[in-house]
Amino acid sequence: MEKRQFFIGIIFASIFSALLSVGGFIYFNPSTSGTDNQNFDEIQSNNTRFSSFLDETEYNVPEGINFIYAAEQVTKGVVHIKAEVERDVPRGRSPFEEFFRDYYGDKSPQPRKGQSSGSGVIISPDGYIVTNNHVVENASNLEVVLHDNRSYNAKVIGADPNTDIALLKIDEEDLNFVEFGNSDHAKIGEWVLAVGNPFNLTSTVTAGIVSAKARNINILNRQNRYGIESFIQTDAAVNPGNSGGALVNLSGKLIGVNTAIATPTGSYAGYSFAVPSILVKKVVDDLKEYGIVQRAVLGVSIVDLNDPRIKDQDFGTNSGVLVAGTTPGSAAEAAGMKEEDIIIKIDDKAIKNVAELQEQIARYSPGEQVKVTYLRDGKENETTVELKSLENSTEIVTASTAKMLGGATFEDISEDEMEALDIAGGSKVVELQDGKWKDIGIKEGFIITAVDKGAIKNTEDLIATLKGKRGGVLIEGTYPDGTKAYYGMGWQ
Repeated sequence: MEKRQFFIGIIFASIFSALLSVGGFIYFNPSTSGTDNQNFDEIQSNNTRFSSFLDETEYNVPEGINFIYAAEQVTKGVVHIKAEVERDVPRGRSPFEEFFRDYYGDKSPQPRKGQSSGSGVIISPDGYIVTNNHVVENASNLEVVLHDNRSYNAKVIGADPNTDIALLKIDEEDLNFVEFGNSDHAKIGEWVLAVGNPFNLTSTVTAGIVSAKARNINILNRQNRYGIESFIQTDAAVNPGNSGGALVNLSGKLIGVNTAIATPTGSYAGYSFAVPSILVKKVVDDLKEYGIVQRAVLGVSIVDLNDPRIKDQDFGTNSGVLVAGTTPGSAAEAAGMKEEDIIIKIDDKAIKNVAELQEQIARYSPGEQVKVTYLRDGKENETTVELKSLENSTEIVTASTAKMLGGATFEDISEDEMEALDIAGGSKVVELQDGKWKDIGIKEGFIITAVDKGAIKNTEDLIATLKGKRGGVLIEGTYPDGTKAYYGMGWQ
């Protein structure tokens, strides 16, 4: 009994000692109190940040970076474009064919149908769609598929090879569309989304940043001497099929139309390029109103100051564009500009290179005025220039007088031209891209007056005449200086 009491006493003594130790620790270490747990939470909150939740849903994004809103808005306004194209496929030829044509039969190139695809951006609720010219060029049929799989036939309102922009229209109302943003406000390092249909994977969204602006990659200039390249460069993944799709900021506003990629393989390799929205909107507005772009020019030959051809010259500045020459009767000549002037500003906007100058002037139409700031002999000068067209005119050009045909743009000649050249009519080559006309040596300004000895009165006459031709044709005409010329062409 005594032993039992002894053990019970030891147990109670141990418990009492433990309670005494804990109480003393709490008394002398108040930092573990409930009040200081609040302080601990405050310290933690100062060093960490919670993710920002959207509308109490399950997904979240880092605070300040929200791709979800823009993606949801834009995917509804981006379409898949399927183009049915007809290409000439050369057939084998024999060296004896010209002598034994009846035996060998017609060996001229035979048309074959194919299909290409790309993307487009709905820019108004009544069905106007912007895309790239190369997506719809030479298409005999265009199908537009919306994000909800509704399908429509589309017609081409107009196209501009100089900027690689085209405007389409489908017959539908109340469509989701993407609002234009201001590409001038896009900053290098800003997050952007590319939305399109690469490899026929519809409504694909990729993210990147603006890597550079006013980038010239010489992709349009290879095909057209008047190509305008002032691309927004991004590292958002863009692949074949993305062409014509949207480049948007995180507000879901259109700041560019995806056009090209830099790649040694044909697929994305790190950089993509988009036509700035400011330029796209100018082109679209002109195509909608006139069917053709009102292209304004200064009328100068221009060179970047870092061009290897002038590397030995000291101009006293590294920023600007050198005037290598002026066109007789041009807007620049009329305003007093001369060779070796250095253009540094257009309407007080700094100009660092040729791409920036081309983009700024491309925003205007013939007849509009711009303020040009330039250096001459190291001294800064200003002049007001009334811009003109490629034909040194301030008149509006309409689609009824200008037509695309086989890689060239034609327009009717004026009565003054007919009188000056003593001809009854004709169709003038106003722009050349890669194609049949360029291949046979015809230059811009050439006026076609006859095809296979048949007189050509105007552009519609030329189109109608060539439509019925197959094989070799003889093209006759004259240049503006009165020089007559003859060309042989294989037509379809």
